[in-house]
Amino acid sequence: MTFPFRYFVFFSLLVAVAASLVFFPALSGDFVLDDGFNILQNHLLYVDVLSVEGLRNAAFSFHDGVGGRPLPMLSFALDYWRAGSMDATAFKATNLFVHGATVFFLALCLRRLLLLAEWAPPQAALGALVFALAWGVHPLQVSSVMYVVQRMQTMETLFLVLALWAYLSMRQIQIAGTGRGRVQGLAVLFFWLLALGCKEDAPLLFAFCLALELTVLRFRAARQDVAKGWRQTYTLLSVLGLLVYFFVVVPHYWSWDAYGGRNFSSLERLMTQARVLCLYLWQIVFPYPDHMTFIYDDLPVSRSLWSPWTTLPSLVAVIGLLVWAWCWRNVRPVFALGVLLFFSGHFITSNVIALELVFEHRNHFPLIGAVLAVGDLLTLAWQRLPLGKSAAVATLCAGLAALGVTTLSHAYTWGDPVRHAEKLVELLPGSTRAWTQLGGAHFDLYKATGEKIHLEHAIDANEAGLQQVEASPLASNLVIYKTLLGTVEDDDWQRFFIVLLEVPPSWQDKFVVWTMMNNVDRGFAIDAGKVVQAIGILVDKVPLSSNEYLRVAVFVYKHGQQDEALPYFIRFAERSSSSSASFQRMLAELEDAGLAEWSDMMRSAQAGNAQ
Repeated sequence: MTFPFRYFVFFSLLVAVAASLVFFPALSGDFVLDDGFNILQNHLLYVDVLSVEGLRNAAFSFHDGVGGRPLPMLSFALDYWRAGSMDATAFKATNLFVHGATVFFLALCLRRLLLLAEWAPPQAALGALVFALAWGVHPLQVSSVMYVVQRMQTMETLFLVLALWAYLSMRQIQIAGTGRGRVQGLAVLFFWLLALGCKEDAPLLFAFCLALELTVLRFRAARQDVAKGWRQTYTLLSVLGLLVYFFVVVPHYWSWDAYGGRNFSSLERLMTQARVLCLYLWQIVFPYPDHMTFIYDDLPVSRSLWSPWTTLPSLVAVIGLLVWAWCWRNVRPVFALGVLLFFSGHFITSNVIALELVFEHRNHFPLIGAVLAVGDLLTLAWQRLPLGKSAAVATLCAGLAALGVTTLSHAYTWGDPVRHAEKLVELLPGSTRAWTQLGGAHFDLYKATGEKIHLEHAIDANEAGLQQVEASPLASNLVIYKTLLGTVEDDDWQRFFIVLLEVPPSWQDKFVVWTMMNNVDRGFAIDAGKVVQAIGILVDKVPLSSNEYLRVAVFVYKHGQQDEALPYFIRFAERSSSSSASFQRMLAELEDAGLAEWSDMMRSAQAGNAQ
């Protein structure tokens, strides 16, 4: 298949379109999980009229305005403006466009890579198209592309691919000796900055470029001073990176005991990540949708090399793959590069930072490496096996078709919130989040239609979930839904109190009580006195910040017995600075309410704590 570059561009566009079409059944799905906190409940994204101030506020609204990930946040605001509402389909359509664009540029990038790996031009073109298509239609991509908030990840991947394409172009010029490639170098920096505006792990671009140099590029250049400069630069930056990692990152994040809010230590996390990486590889090589459960609450933590027993074999497998790649870096550089890209892509998320153990979207970029490694091994097999060209082409087409059909099926499941949630509880009957999502899907239908049958289904889902796992979100949702239906009883509240008291402490406990408080403040007909009782359980179980104690104190003061609020005001004072604006304002408001003695007690508590 020999054709000019413009034809290759055309076929790359066809591949991008084909890779996008298999996701169409999922466009009718809804927002899920973290979409609620980051998008639906983020009112700075509700941009009705385009203005510099409004777009700036939206761009820097991630995590209460700390300013991270401005580009995807800005794109969410533009989606809202374009659709005129929080229409999930509009948001998912943008995600799909980003995915298609990434497939297109990935094909261009891979063609240049394979040419530099000394593949013949026809094979490089065909290989780039096949690898890009395999990456684009892999079922593991469904949760990355159709989970709206993960646009942060998919946009980052797009810009990283563009940065690598520019890097390969720069190095191609240097290897050919036709210049320095300064314009391409500036493009690398530009696209890297865009990637950094999407997610904080964009500095992994250095690791990806190092992997390229160790395998395909091998620090080559027509001019010896350029080649020597690359070796020295990468050696220096690698040493500096290792020093920062071992003497800054590890001491900062390492914990021999369980992390706050987690049930694992740093050592346990690292051991578990070996199994997680092997799980990812299993999902990539054997892409059966039921293996991609989206939620992984039931994943056991590795407490030792033998518990679970798969921990040690997984560590051996990871180390073995890395050694294999290193040994083959000159023999099969594309395979070695793929392995190094896969593992370097997981370097941050599978390390000592106390992140959740598993997320499918973390494979979005590393999947490129896996496709390269597997694809190069299959190429080697076809070269050595006595297969005719027709048989090889038929096998290739059958494999790609199987991937596409599997993704269509997986996308169909994602295309209906109830259908998706029912699949989750089928696969994960012990998952709190799966049952919560099922109840939430029915509740969303109730809000959209006003038909009580959907509210009854939401209640049934939470009842069934509580039979499988005791969790405060399920018990609290049951109270809220039954209150809406008018069937809530004291036994429902008592069950919620028992669950809240007995389940292990987690961030969910605070979330459910906060949700109830917000509902009361909005005028929802929930029993405020019962919510005050829930607060009493919560504060004895979960540590709160000074502002959270203030929130609790004000709520109890307004909706409970006033004297019950005093201990919470005291705790707020103990954790506040005397110069704090909220502390001074609260003192003034209490004095205006005729509670000067409370103000004096708060000043004493604050002064005593300061000493």
